[in-house]
Amino acid sequence: MQSKGIDNMKNILVTRSSMPTLDEYIDEIKDIWETHWLTNMGAKHKELQKKLLEYLGVEQIDLFTNGHMALELSLQAMNLPKNSEVITTPFTFASTTHAIVRNGLEPVFCDINPIDFTMDVTKIEELITDKTSAIMPVHVYGNVCNVEEIQRIADKYGLKVIYDAAHTFGVRYKDKGIASFGDVSCFSFHATKVFNSVEGGAACFKSDDFGLDLYRLKNFGIRGPETVDGVGANAKMNEFCAAMGLCNLRHVDEEIAKRKKVVERYNERLFGIDGIQLNPVQENVKPNYAYYPVIFEEKTFGSSRNEVFEALAEEGIGARKYFYPLTNTFDCFHGKYDPSLTPVALHISKRVLTLPLYADLALEDVDRICEIIIKCKR
Repeated sequence: MQSKGIDNMKNILVTRSSMPTLDEYIDEIKDIWETHWLTNMGAKHKELQKKLLEYLGVEQIDLFTNGHMALELSLQAMNLPKNSEVITTPFTFASTTHAIVRNGLEPVFCDINPIDFTMDVTKIEELITDKTSAIMPVHVYGNVCNVEEIQRIADKYGLKVIYDAAHTFGVRYKDKGIASFGDVSCFSFHATKVFNSVEGGAACFKSDDFGLDLYRLKNFGIRGPETVDGVGANAKMNEFCAAMGLCNLRHVDEEIAKRKKVVERYNERLFGIDGIQLNPVQENVKPNYAYYPVIFEEKTFGSSRNEVFEALAEEGIGARKYFYPLTNTFDCFHGKYDPSLTPVALHISKRVLTLPLYADLALEDVDRICEIIIKCKR
């Protein structure tokens, strides 16, 4: 139910999925009952693929059951040497790092810059060894990496570049779609993203041969009716998810415009408060307003990130410690990586909160959230 104003009894989630009207979705899926074609690259899948190709302004695209499989299989399709190193960031969701590890590759963690939280490009070259095969940067919170410098480094050392673009659907840089950069860019269409297909993902690329390999890997390694010449997975998007994607794509620009108003209200209320760092406005970037991260410096703000988190929770408001913990501190790696080697990422991860942000969040509720935060100022 859409927010109607300040109501201390009403919970506010950190995000809420964008959805079409029920009638629109029902109308979209009606012909599935005629064809009985539920999955395996049906008409809805093909139509969404075509429309996304146009919307994102990319050369080629393939769709997946989720964003993680887009990442993992894109890495596999690159056929990088086993046990080779992929330079990446620890300030990301688990999927990024796990895609590397599950491919038998070794993540090498690069620190982030403290302004836009993307990979610090001045630290990349010192991490390159004779085992380095690729760079996997992440466009964090919708902030765009320094794509020119990353490409310069990749070209200099003969490295592949695969972008985790999960946060940047619809973002444009210098009037080019964000997925135009690198060898591959992968999106997540998870329910929490700016654009969703309930679950889903995509990989955008340029090479025909790469696309054929990627298609084979998402479909059990099958190349033809009687030919299985690869060891693949099952990562095909089904027709119901594709139908949801088609519906949501019609409204995504309107959704982004609504998110912009929410972000502007947050900025009006929180800008200039000592001890608070807000997300930057990047030059030459058309943003999608995916997240609203705030960095709380306890020494100047007077309250810690955790104290602000608890103050919001007490009022039924969900915030998220995103990204925390760093992926290079995960228990599953049993202390293999040293987070002190990425000190900026470690610092930010202990101080960041992402605040509620979705298209239908009422501005009165944004005010309520900001008032609670301001009261935490000591």
